[in-house]
Amino acid sequence: MASHHKNLSDFSHIEVASAAPYRFGIVVSQWNAEVTGPLLDGAYEALIKHGAIDDNIQIVHVPGSYELTGGADILFRNQQLDAVICLGCVIQGETKHFDFICSAVAHGITHVALKHNKPAIFGVLTTDTLQQALDRAGGKHGNKGEEAAITAIQMAQLSARVTSNNN
Repeated sequence: MASHHKNLSDFSHIEVASAAPYRFGIVVSQWNAEVTGPLLDGAYEALIKHGAIDDNIQIVHVPGSYELTGGADILFRNQQLDAVICLGCVIQGETKHFDFICSAVAHGITHVALKHNKPAIFGVLTTDTLQQALDRAGGKHGNKGEEAAITAIQMAQLSARVTSNNN
């Protein structure tokens, strides 16, 4: 496994643009809150660290990871946002439910991004165990919420740059 001993949230090798010009939505699942809470904290703190204005960050909670897609769509339809970060956690169980939820969420978030022509960021942990999820929600492998926020900043900047070049 490539992440066996690596903190995946190391951004020292890239320059992250200022988040100040952009408006962000964060949709976070209430299910597996012991994981999604730290993901939300990581995402919010990363946005603020990189200059996002608190009033330009809209946070909404949805029941579970399956509902992230609907939450992102609602935010894009009702708010002027440059990117939406979707944060959730699905842990493998004994049934195929895991496979169906993970597939639906991944495809759904992609669909929302394409529908609105805006970045919708996949910050959903899909792990075998709770410990693996905790390791990626502020534990030894970093914080996927922070990674998702950095991705949102980069994609918002890309979208703005390409849009301004076309005008």
